[in-house]
Amino acid sequence: MTPPIVQRLRDAAAAIQEERVSMRAMAQAQGPEAHGTLLLLLAMPCLLPVPGVGAVLGLGMAALAVAMWRGHCAPFLPQRVAELELPRHWAQRVLVGLASAYVLAGRHARARLSHLAVSGRRSATALAVGLMAAIIVMPIPFGNLLPAVALVFIGLGLVFRDGVAVILGLLMSGVALVATTGVLLMAWVWGSEWILGWV
Repeated sequence: MTPPIVQRLRDAAAAIQEERVSMRAMAQAQGPEAHGTLLLLLAMPCLLPVPGVGAVLGLGMAALAVAMWRGHCAPFLPQRVAELELPRHWAQRVLVGLASAYVLAGRHARARLSHLAVSGRRSATALAVGLMAAIIVMPIPFGNLLPAVALVFIGLGLVFRDGVAVILGLLMSGVALVATTGVLLMAWVWGSEWILGWV
């Protein structure tokens, strides 16, 4: 599976002529939609410093988490997410980044602990995706990085049926949750001190 999708993504990146590219077009370049592939597509742009993207894609990941939680087997991009457009150079970086992720995973990932690499009804994976989506939506500087990395691991685990990758993603989700909670607590303490200083 890896060589065809890698070449397809690289060819799609090289063939982009438009100044702006929609998420729908990038999803079509990636191929058939599944929980893992859509999760990768939504998470990858969140690794890049593109303003405003996290808020929209976070909502898309939240919708995907709900579909996973309910056991829906036919995921799709919500219209608002599908219509989101990225500048050409960022779209190319997303597609090339996806290709690189598939190449790296193809070298190390394999079907193991496959019972963990599922997005079934009421799964821990769906819950983690929902929590990471909520963090990505928050306007925290550089707050997208850890949850996006966690979601990339989970997405690759789902694609390759690799439970180890899913476990790594869940552990990274825990790290992201702890880090975000710490940032929010510090912001609350500093904000309280600032307000009290003015009272």
